[in-house]
Amino acid sequence: MSDAAKPDPTTAAPAEEKKEEKPTTTTEESKPETEKPAAPKTTDSVFAMFGGGPKKEKKQEEESQEAKDEPSGSAKAQKEGEEEEAPESPEVHFEPVIRLTEKVETKTNEELEEQSFKMRAKLFRFDPISKEWKERGTGDVRLLRHTENNKTRLVMRRDKTLKVCANHYIVPDMKLSPNVGSDRSWVWNATADVSEGEPEAATLAIRFANSENANLFKDAFEKARTENEKAIPQ
Repeated sequence: MSDAAKPDPTTAAPAEEKKEEKPTTTTEESKPETEKPAAPKTTDSVFAMFGGGPKKEKKQEEESQEAKDEPSGSAKAQKEGEEEEAPESPEVHFEPVIRLTEKVETKTNEELEEQSFKMRAKLFRFDPISKEWKERGTGDVRLLRHTENNKTRLVMRRDKTLKVCANHYIVPDMKLSPNVGSDRSWVWNATADVSEGEPEAATLAIRFANSENANLFKDAFEKARTENEKAIPQ
């Protein structure tokens, strides 16, 4: 019985050979291999979400395009020259939003007075405590004659600020004296100078640009003193 079960090698061999000769072809091998697109990197997708990654390459492309479009040095200089030579725009005038219809008049207490003399000079005042002359200011010294009572007073204001630095009547006993060592300066005593508000005695000195102006002031001062002898009661 063992011999009957044993296969015959002559009959079994062709079956195996036939099995080996059978071609093993599949549809996958017959199809040509195609390259698959590369999957985007995780880092690129992440940076793209926050404005990075591929956008940077796009920005570089735009910058290179702008560099190409930018004119050359000579063309750029010519363009700037044309801009500089462009005519200026006309001045623009803006009307005020609020117009002041009412004028504010400032009173100087000189409205009823006529000016008889005016000359630029520098005024000094003697300080009895320090025993020295102190400058009061530079400006126009004027003699003003009142149109009603005919009294003449001396008024001097500082430049720019117009603050009063001398203000008194030229009384009959007021006399000018030449300053020592100067032919363009005069000294006198005022018994009631009100430049600071309250009447007070003051020793004043005035200096002009030249002796001619100083003499013109003396003539006008002496004339005003003579007129005030009649206007001011003794």
